[in-house]
Amino acid sequence: MSEARDCDKLLLVQAEFDGELDAAAAASLAAHRAGCPVCRAAAAELAATRSLLRGADLYQPMPAAAKARLAARLGARLAAPPPAPRRAWWRPAFGGFGAGALAAASLAFLLWSPAQPGLVDQLVAGHIRALQPGHLEDVASSDRHTVKPWFDGRLDFAPPVRDFAAEGFPLAGGRLDYADNRPVAALVYRRDRHIIDLFVWPAAGEAAPATAERHGYNLVHWRAGGMEFWAVSDVEAAQLAEFARLWQAPAPP
Repeated sequence: MSEARDCDKLLLVQAEFDGELDAAAAASLAAHRAGCPVCRAAAAELAATRSLLRGADLYQPMPAAAKARLAARLGARLAAPPPAPRRAWWRPAFGGFGAGALAAASLAFLLWSPAQPGLVDQLVAGHIRALQPGHLEDVASSDRHTVKPWFDGRLDFAPPVRDFAAEGFPLAGGRLDYADNRPVAALVYRRDRHIIDLFVWPAAGEAAPATAERHGYNLVHWRAGGMEFWAVSDVEAAQLAEFARLWQAPAPP
């Protein structure tokens, strides 16, 4: 990888791989990497190395004799049944769904969710970080016709933008953020004195709304129209669910 020394962003590539970049720096690096073959090659090499390490046989099973000695010392503990599973970190939202639809949506969400607790923490951290002075909006406007085109050329997709001022959730602006290992759009809304961040990025398929809670912050997640949506706020769960319902309703012509 000798040619990799020709780019001064390589240390940032390594820092991103180690999870050390904030959202703004990660989004800036992603934009740079899209046009830099050197950094793309470095990122690919790091990913390949991690994949090889994950597949390596770095651990050996405990020999049977040692396991038997340990079992003798611990007695029946090793033979005890596993503890009851912990309560799921998410719960289905919006009781109006039929039982069959709810079961299907719950099954799909459970099958998809192993990586999601980490993603939930990412999004809550991004929301808290944005609440610091000067970090909330890259474009401050209540006009969706101003906010939506601002993302042109800054993202590889066009996020939908809607305003719900009449329903008590006025649009306040938008910004670039970083989640799920990619740059994403963050739409900013207000509810009285509270801030709602709506993180949006492309995703396949549909998913019924489901809720989560982290450190006093409520989240609602759903998929629709080829997009992933995560709403994060400290507003009451019922108000955030109402915000999600407004988004789920068909947009006016």
